[in-house]
Amino acid sequence: MATSEFARLPGFRDFPPEDFALRSHIQESWRRVSRRYGFLEYDGPPLEPLGLYVEKSGEEIVAQLYHFTDKGDREVAMRPEMTPSLARILGERSRGLSKPIRWFAMPQLFRYERQQRGRLREHYQWNVDLVGEAGVSADSEIVAIAIDGLRALGLTSEDFAARVSDRRLLVALLRVIGVEEARLPAAFVVIDKIERMPPEKAVKTLRTEVGLDEEQVSTLMGLLDSTSLDALAEGFGGDRGVAPELDRLREYFASLEAMGLADFVQLDLRIVRGLAYYTGIVFELFDRRGELRAICGGGRYDRLLELVGGEPLPAVGFGMGDVVLGELLHDRGLVPAYSRDLDYFIVPVTPALKNESLRIAQALRERGHSVAYALKEQAVAKQMKAATREGARTVLVVGPEEIERGCVVARDMASGEEREVPLSDFG
Repeated sequence: MATSEFARLPGFRDFPPEDFALRSHIQESWRRVSRRYGFLEYDGPPLEPLGLYVEKSGEEIVAQLYHFTDKGDREVAMRPEMTPSLARILGERSRGLSKPIRWFAMPQLFRYERQQRGRLREHYQWNVDLVGEAGVSADSEIVAIAIDGLRALGLTSEDFAARVSDRRLLVALLRVIGVEEARLPAAFVVIDKIERMPPEKAVKTLRTEVGLDEEQVSTLMGLLDSTSLDALAEGFGGDRGVAPELDRLREYFASLEAMGLADFVQLDLRIVRGLAYYTGIVFELFDRRGELRAICGGGRYDRLLELVGGEPLPAVGFGMGDVVLGELLHDRGLVPAYSRDLDYFIVPVTPALKNESLRIAQALRERGHSVAYALKEQAVAKQMKAATREGARTVLVVGPEEIERGCVVARDMASGEEREVPLSDFG
């Protein structure tokens, strides 16, 4: 049967060793940073009840999912995100866990979406969540982890920034402007999309769907362009609904400044996050050149655990996908050069020395070294070429004369230097 009949599905990836190396590089960095902050790794099943995602995101999510009826007549879906699984897991066991709960995961996720640069139908995602702490220190801790996850890969404040807002502050400001309570959700929808709209369409939408007049639209547009808490305080700080929200954000930014991360964060009220379950500070990480989709997004979601039957716990977290991040690392020349890597390649000079070579190889492997050798009889020259292809750092030549003297010859493949190594070194 022709191979073309089994082509890779659109939006999915193969990971030959050179591509798997980049994936591993990213995931190992994520894992190191998570543990540096005291987070524990967890995982869940890739298949969940369809209702888990409908409960969190509404019926409209179904069109984006890989879902089906299984053999037990259950409606199930391949997981499109990890937070609902986290909520389900904690709903079953959070009462027995000390707080705050610091967990992270690196699941593979699936969404049936239109492909474009930075978006496929599957990706790996770094999920980090801090559950059980309502204070703003948890919010600043979470964004610090996201920032450090990118710094660990060689990215700097010249490459990316965290754009931060607070849905509570935005609600308070919208009320001061005069947005009716019933139209707040519509205002959030428009603000979430406003960067992708022509200015005239944004103005028209704010007037028709949010009910603002010309002066109110002008005030709101000015707010959305503001990057200064001081400017917001000067204009709106006297309002008793706005003032405490400004204080909360001041504490947030002060914490990040104390960590030395102030250059990575900026206020941006246009960041509202499209998902309705966010309840407080939200953020997205973008490349500074504005060439890619958001690298990461997250924020506070204090009611999600209740929605899936858990105890009412405050929570804050983020998700960072590997697809956009991989694009950014390529664009900035930060993808490590791929090379094969092997500690030892063993070269028996004659077939009679095969068993002794196998003994040496196994002794080295038991000490944690990577070892390879030719699996069929070959001339020494061919074996040496194979050692070069495998990226061996050291070749051990097992020759009859050396064996009689109780040693083998070790050749450093970088320098070409050779030395004799006693057989007793191999047990």
